[in-house]
Amino acid sequence: MRNVYPVFLTKADDVVLVEVPDLEILTEGKDMSDAIEMARDAIELKCVSLEDAGSVIPQPSDISALDISAGTFAEEGESVISLVDIDSTEYRRKIDTKTVRRNVALPSWLNYEAERAGINVSRVLQEALMSTLHLERRI
Repeated sequence: MRNVYPVFLTKADDVVLVEVPDLEILTEGKDMSDAIEMARDAIELKCVSLEDAGSVIPQPSDISALDISAGTFAEEGESVISLVDIDSTEYRRKIDTKTVRRNVALPSWLNYEAERAGINVSRVLQEALMSTLHLERRI
């Protein structure tokens, strides 16, 4: 799922405080760039968690309907509204690195030749699938 959520960014003394009102998320970053990255990560994690639980993912609010003065950190410093794009499908790819077992049927002679050559059949299958699907290794 791809979407764009509004966030409140508040510059405090030594951090940038972040609120994502649609998802009830509070986080922070050391500077504006880090704060946006932290917001993106928190939003994607929340959306993946909601997807896994079978819950409804709230739609982003219209930015013009938000009142920044009502934000959690409004009294902590100067606040601005920004938009953060997310891709929960890509996020899931990054965090889901567990392996699964699959049975694969090979002709006996081919298995013999692979073993004799010291070839890791699982690795070759992974590489072939990634090539066929035009994907890159994540780890």
